[in-house]
Amino acid sequence: MIIDLRSDTVTKPSQAMLNAMLTTEVGDDVFREDTTVNRLEAKVSKLFGKQQALFFPSGTMANQTALKLHTNPGDQVICDKYAHIFNYESGGASFNSGVSCNLIDGNRGMFTAKQVKQAINPNAYYYSKTSLVEVENTTNKGGGACWDFNEILKIKSICDKNNLGFHLDGARLWNALIAKNETTKQYGDVFDTISVCFSKGLGCPVGSVLVGNNAIMEEAIRVRKIFGGNMRQAGYLAAAALFALENNLERLAEDHKKAKAIGNVLSSVSVVKTVAPIETNIVIFELHNSDDEVKFVQKLKEKNILIISMGGGKLRMVTHLDYTNTMHEKLLSVLSNKNFANN
Repeated sequence: MIIDLRSDTVTKPSQAMLNAMLTTEVGDDVFREDTTVNRLEAKVSKLFGKQQALFFPSGTMANQTALKLHTNPGDQVICDKYAHIFNYESGGASFNSGVSCNLIDGNRGMFTAKQVKQAINPNAYYYSKTSLVEVENTTNKGGGACWDFNEILKIKSICDKNNLGFHLDGARLWNALIAKNETTKQYGDVFDTISVCFSKGLGCPVGSVLVGNNAIMEEAIRVRKIFGGNMRQAGYLAAAALFALENNLERLAEDHKKAKAIGNVLSSVSVVKTVAPIETNIVIFELHNSDDEVKFVQKLKEKNILIISMGGGKLRMVTHLDYTNTMHEKLLSVLSNKNFANN
């Protein structure tokens, strides 16, 4: 039995999801004739109260398209120093859109409206034009932290006053909604564009969706084509997303519960220095001695438990759909064994 906690992207479709995929009706989506893709886009746009939605093969492409829609070359995007669009999208913001990022030194990937206001460049021709504020919820590098929605509303007010776009990287927004008892409509009312992912907590093999109103989304399908993201019989993938929305949302609470249980046990392991606050399904912890990082990962690997190293003595575990109760009990047992940490 392999216990893979490197990411919530390692899940594989359940048999029920595969059945939904195999029996769905498909068409050529480039001609906009794939009925299952059309159903998914209509469902997600309705969930967020937006006029349009577009299916993408990846969250990175959805985010990169949003940046392109909101900006012109030479513009600047305000985001956190931990932002996925800056750290984990291969420099796509500069390569694809010709924009720079003004990085805010936030708290666990989250910043304040006051910080946004301070980060807006003066309106002079020799400054890069600030045109977009980007938020990530939950924060990946911030340990699955959830934003305070009241702070998001304050940032929205700053955006409105300064004619700035507002984009949400909602790769794990589903986790935040469950953890905070919030709604898709709340977020749809605030953000101009939102990307949501289905291949993380919801257990799909592939797929993200970008939503927004007609004015901002008018060129989205053209940008997707430029990025090479137009697909043909994509309904097989969209069927998985539809199944996930209907069956896998509420169960995210189980992942959060298990993550917190892991954090509690880690707090008592002698080599563990700190465990970051756990709100959703991501557990980030730091060792007393960063030299032990490789050793710690290897010792778990020898017991068929896979986790990920973040460098600097920090390690990460992510709970997910395929992390069973049996796996959970084994992990807690291994971590609780005093001989494990001391050998």
